[in-house]
Amino acid sequence: MTTVTTQTPTTAMSPVADDTPLSVRGLTVSYGGRPVLRSVSLDVPPRQLVAIVGPNGAGKSTLLRAILGLIPSDGGTVLIFGRPIDEARGRIAYVPQTEAVDWDFPVTVFDVVLMGRYARLGWFGRPKTADRQAAAEALRKVGMDGFRDRHIRHLSGGQQQRVFIARALCQQADLLLLDEPFAGVDAATERTIFELMDSLCSSGKTLLVVTHDLGALDRFHSVLMLNQQVVAYGRTRDVLTDENIRRTYGGRLTLLERAEAVLQQRM
Repeated sequence: MTTVTTQTPTTAMSPVADDTPLSVRGLTVSYGGRPVLRSVSLDVPPRQLVAIVGPNGAGKSTLLRAILGLIPSDGGTVLIFGRPIDEARGRIAYVPQTEAVDWDFPVTVFDVVLMGRYARLGWFGRPKTADRQAAAEALRKVGMDGFRDRHIRHLSGGQQQRVFIARALCQQADLLLLDEPFAGVDAATERTIFELMDSLCSSGKTLLVVTHDLGALDRFHSVLMLNQQVVAYGRTRDVLTDENIRRTYGGRLTLLERAEAVLQQRM
């Protein structure tokens, strides 16, 4: 596959500034000797809402986990605000897919959100009043303060997503990685999550969001089109073209037809 890269929000191979939330250079990852990501490079500037799109198996979730250092890479570098992940872990938060969560674990909504403070407490630290206040404020921001004592498994999919976003807010991270936050939610919840993400960007946060909803890409500042390697990355209006969609999704006709419908709506 030939990589087609449009003008990026910041030049992909420019020197990395300390205020650049995410800089990836030549990131390559394999599973069992099979390449999943091939030499991925991108810079993400502050206050951006970035969509990551691509077909199943394109490496979208793998990219998030590799950025976080949760899986080993074959090569390349990842810098968070100019520092390796081990030196910047407090500035990055992860909202996983809901299917990756053990819903039988006996915790309340408030307990889950308070977990966002644990990295600041250390191994033997106990939450203080300020930590509990931060958790309560995070729940208020996502509209879930009335559910604080409910078991997490008794929530709807959209409510669960908002709780995990609240945990990221409680962590007070500056870079948030969200893996398919719209999966299994209704239209009203999707609007609520978008409003929350817009608010976070306005307050100075940067968000990378894996999504399959091509029809909502106009809500993002920029788009990373991924199929094991970078097909295109840049401002949404620049990269969301028929050619780039075809290069990303290949011959998967159902997705192509949906993508073409999206393009027609934007004309």
